[in-house]
Amino acid sequence: MRFFNQWGKFMLAGAGALAQWEIDNARHIMGSKKLRIVLGLMLIPIIIGGIAFANDLGPALPEILGGKKAYSPAFYSLTIFLVSIGIGMGAGLITGCIGAGGGFIIAPALMSAGIKGILAVGTDLFHIFAKAIMGSVIHRKLGNVSVPLAVVFLIGAILGASAGGIINRVLYDINPILSDAFITSVYSLMLGFLGFYSLIDFLRSRKAGDTSSGHGGKSEGAEMGSMAKSLQAVKFPPMVTFDQDLTPGGRQISWVFLVLSGALVGLAAGIMGVGGGFLTFPIFVYVLGVSSMTTVGTDIFQIVFTAGFASISQYAIYGFIFYTLAMGMLLGSLLGIQIGALVTKVVPGITIRGFYAMAVLSGFVNRIFALPGKLGEMDILPISPALGSVLNDIGIWAFFVVIGGFSVWVIGTFLKNIPNLKAKEVH
Repeated sequence: MRFFNQWGKFMLAGAGALAQWEIDNARHIMGSKKLRIVLGLMLIPIIIGGIAFANDLGPALPEILGGKKAYSPAFYSLTIFLVSIGIGMGAGLITGCIGAGGGFIIAPALMSAGIKGILAVGTDLFHIFAKAIMGSVIHRKLGNVSVPLAVVFLIGAILGASAGGIINRVLYDINPILSDAFITSVYSLMLGFLGFYSLIDFLRSRKAGDTSSGHGGKSEGAEMGSMAKSLQAVKFPPMVTFDQDLTPGGRQISWVFLVLSGALVGLAAGIMGVGGGFLTFPIFVYVLGVSSMTTVGTDIFQIVFTAGFASISQYAIYGFIFYTLAMGMLLGSLLGIQIGALVTKVVPGITIRGFYAMAVLSGFVNRIFALPGKLGEMDILPISPALGSVLNDIGIWAFFVVIGGFSVWVIGTFLKNIPNLKAKEVH
C-alpha cells in the first residue's frame, strides 16, 4: 500500500511539473509577436487547403501513406478544425486551472469523436512536440538537467518510443479494432489509478482542511528511499553521476537502470501519445533516487525529444498524424491555458483538486465503457453490438458532460471575475 501511495503522490507531482512547463510555454508563445506570426503562418495551409478546398484535396491525396491506407487526409473541413480547437481548449483549461497536465484527455476525446486510436496518439504527440518547439526547446528549467543522466535516459526513451510505435502499428495491421482496444486498455489502467488516487487525495485534503492549490505536494529535495538506495548500491559500470550540487560528491546510478527507465517512459509515450511525465517523476524520485529539482528539468528535456522522435519516426512517416487536428488543439490549448491560469487566482485550491479528480475519472469512465464494445467486435467478450454501443455512448456522454461542464464553469468564472483580475494586476 505504501508503494502505491508513494507512486500516486509522485505521479501527481509529475503532472504538476508538466503543467507548469506548458503554462510557461503558452505564456512565452502568446507573449511573443514573432511566435504569434509563426503560429499564423502554420494556419495558412489549414485555411487554404483544409477549409477552402477540403472536398477537392481529399480525393487528390494518395490513399497509401507510409505503406498503409491512411485514415483521413491531413487537411479536413472547418467543422473538424473547430472540434479540435474545443478539445485543445478543454485540455488547456485543465492544465492552466488545475495545475496538472491536461493532455490525458486528448486521446480519449479524439477517439470518442470518431478518430482511430493510432491517429489520435500520433496527432497528440505531434501537438506536444509543436508546442515544445514553439515554446522554446531550451527552457529555463532545463538548468536543472544533469546532461549525463538525460543522455543515457534518452537512449532508453528512444528505444521505448520506437517499440511503442511499432506495437501500435503492428496491432493496427492485424486489426484496427484490436489497436483501439489496446490503447483504450492502457488508458483505462493509467487513468483509473491516477483518478482514484487523486480522488482519495482530494477527500483527504478536504477533511484535513488543506486549502493549498496545486497537486505536486512538497518538494522531495534530496531525500532518498530504501528502493533507490538499493539500486544505487549496484555498481554495474559505467556509473552515471548526478545531483552534485545537492549532495557532497553527488550520487551514482548504473546506466542499466537509466536505460530501462527511459525505455518504460518512452514505451508509454509511444503507445499513449503523451509526454510520459506522469511516469518519469515517480521513477526518478521514488525508484532511482534523483532529486525533484533534477527530475523536473530532465522530464521536460526528455518530453521534447521523445515526443519529437516518436511523432515523426513512428507516426508521421506512416500517415498517422492529422495536421489540422494538431494545429486546432495547439490553438485551443494556448487559449485555454491562459484562461485557466487566471481562474486559479479567484478559486480555492481545494476546489481545483476536486475538479482534477473528476476530470481524470471522467476519462477513465470514457475508456472503460468503450472497451466492452471493442472486445465484443473481436468476439473476445460475449456482448451484443447494441449493448456495446449503449455502453460506449454512456462513456462518451459522461466524459463530454464533465469536461464540457468544467470548461463552461472555468470560462464563466473567468468572465465573472474579470474586474477582480484586473484589480489584482493593478496592485
